[in-house]
Amino acid sequence: MIRSFPMNNMENRFTLQFEVQQEMLLREAIALWGISKRTLTAIKFDGGEILVNGVERNVRHVVVARDIVTIIFPLEEASDGLAPQYGELTIVYEDEAFLVIDKPAYMSTIPSREHPDGSVANFVLGYFQQKGLPSTVHIVTRLDRDTSGLLCIAKNRHIHYLMSVAQQQGNVHRQYEAIVSGEAISQSIVEPIGRKETSIIEREVRQDGQFAHTDVEVIKYGRLNGCNVSHIRLTLHTGRTHQIRVHMAYVGHPLVGDGLYGGDQQVINRQVLHCVSLTFQHPLTKEVLSFRSELPQELSNLLK
Repeated sequence: MIRSFPMNNMENRFTLQFEVQQEMLLREAIALWGISKRTLTAIKFDGGEILVNGVERNVRHVVVARDIVTIIFPLEEASDGLAPQYGELTIVYEDEAFLVIDKPAYMSTIPSREHPDGSVANFVLGYFQQKGLPSTVHIVTRLDRDTSGLLCIAKNRHIHYLMSVAQQQGNVHRQYEAIVSGEAISQSIVEPIGRKETSIIEREVRQDGQFAHTDVEVIKYGRLNGCNVSHIRLTLHTGRTHQIRVHMAYVGHPLVGDGLYGGDQQVINRQVLHCVSLTFQHPLTKEVLSFRSELPQELSNLLK
């Protein structure tokens, strides 16, 4: 099959096109490309189009081999609570489907009550508007405010859905580097995580929590501010809130700078955690995309 994702020249709408290989109902052909029922409903009723060889058809139409199906997705609108802002983004990769950025520390991924603006979502929405892209912001991988590194954003609800499925299947791979207190060991931590009853923010290991799996690999040992520390690499197999921070605190090695979970804040007032690697298969081209980000100077200086 031939598939592409050009943007509609008139409205910059996201468009998916493919060639049918055998006779089937149009809705069956569409299902092969992972379009959810919710997205299909939006295409049908919110201004999208489904064309066969350039002619609009309904999903009961029978397509045959070599027919060209074009799906034009409806325009998307940002929520009223998300205001566009304009500033610099460190863009690592961009195509019609994705935006991968290198997020600095002290920037929230999405607005919150404590930080209502200045988030990644605010700046990405402003970037989309500057480029004339009628899309809202679909966060695929999220980072805590004080965690830096690679973050993936989808430009379309369909891509967001496909990536959510890939995450659930364990096909979005992320690695982090951190500095933790004490002499850690390489290990797998498989402990459930849930919200702490006395806090709306803090999480903890608890038996009624959600399954969580983190692999820990020691890179090297060192000293920081007169104390033993470990430079470690972490691989996430699940994506629970504060997962790395909770797991490392649970095994007695909280992240340096992580005051919420008992980390030493004498040399830095944010957790020393950076997403260094992000790898996934592009859901349209099937190409494996892999990105890397070096530790920011603020953190690498601690390792000297």
